[in-house]
Amino acid sequence: MRAFKVVFSIVFLAILASNVRLISHWSESRGVYDDICYLRQAHLFQRFGWHGLDTSLARETDGYLAGKLRSIDYPDWNDPTRAPCHTQTADGSKSVMTPPPGTGFVLALFPEGFQVIPLYALANAVIAGFALYGLWRAREWASLISAALFGALAIYFMINPTKASYSMAPTMVVCALTGLFTARLFVDEGRRRLLMIASVGVLLGLSASFRIANVVLSAGYFLFFGLSFLIWRTRETFLQGLALALAFLVGLLPVFAANLVNSGNPLVSAYGGQDTAAPSLDPAVLRAYLGDTQFPLIVIACVWAALLWRFANHAGVRKLTLLVAGNLALNLAFFATHPVFTQYYIIPILMLSLWTLLYAAVLTRSRAQASIAHEPGGPLLSEMLSRRLT
Repeated sequence: MRAFKVVFSIVFLAILASNVRLISHWSESRGVYDDICYLRQAHLFQRFGWHGLDTSLARETDGYLAGKLRSIDYPDWNDPTRAPCHTQTADGSKSVMTPPPGTGFVLALFPEGFQVIPLYALANAVIAGFALYGLWRAREWASLISAALFGALAIYFMINPTKASYSMAPTMVVCALTGLFTARLFVDEGRRRLLMIASVGVLLGLSASFRIANVVLSAGYFLFFGLSFLIWRTRETFLQGLALALAFLVGLLPVFAANLVNSGNPLVSAYGGQDTAAPSLDPAVLRAYLGDTQFPLIVIACVWAALLWRFANHAGVRKLTLLVAGNLALNLAFFATHPVFTQYYIIPILMLSLWTLLYAAVLTRSRAQASIAHEPGGPLLSEMLSRRLT
């Protein structure tokens, strides 16, 4: 088993090296309008500090946006009223950007003109680290093979489809970390549970700072903890739901602040048009998802959750599969009725689900082996088990 881990560790690092090599040749002027807006937000943060939350075009006094639009041959680069991903506020007093501030903030951590390459290289390295952690924590062949296959897939996805939007790089990192914390929450029941729930809530809230649609990632969590309170009506379930809700609101503070500055109301987003259209079933959108790479991943996530439910010998893991299944169903329903299709819209919920299922399988086996070691005669049994697995 150790040799298998070493081999796949080398595979992970080889995929990572290949990704970084490709990323090193990327250009920040690839003709995608959303890219320009994320870079403009980063420029505002670097220019004005936290006051960069104000994205009004009235602050465009240095020609940054016009220069960026001109570099991609945007036909109306010198007409502020035609700037992409900007919209008029309800009172018509100013034009502001629609994306939330998180992606611009992480881009602002790197030098202007060299922001996308280091962001993606760092995100790739972090995801590779999560994959290696899952691989080396696996103590049973089924979870080890799952960690190997999914780890390689997760690192590959950091190029395609993650490159489609700058917001996806930090989103993928948050999904992996949230998956780990969610698995620990259910595998290590009773151990700093409220703190772990609060950590998950903050991460889910923060994810919306990168993509507003990421707020839907929390739907299954609120459904699970809400139903838990309604069914059991205990002080413990009430405190768990309260901890999740308050932590989620804390994570949303950057979004609230940006909304307040730009729209005048913390609960009013600058988004409009198709992004805020009422849900409707569009056969063209459904066919697009059925024919896309995202559909096989949906099948894999559903089958994995069902198998984990069927063979889990840990009550917490069965609860976790219910949360994952509910969250996946709610998110799929949301995007299936959204009037716009892209190749990455469902990727965040899929990666959150798959990371959670992987860590649940890996940590459950590790925890079971640790429990054996503390029983009478356990150290000898644990050693025999370890030798058999390796």
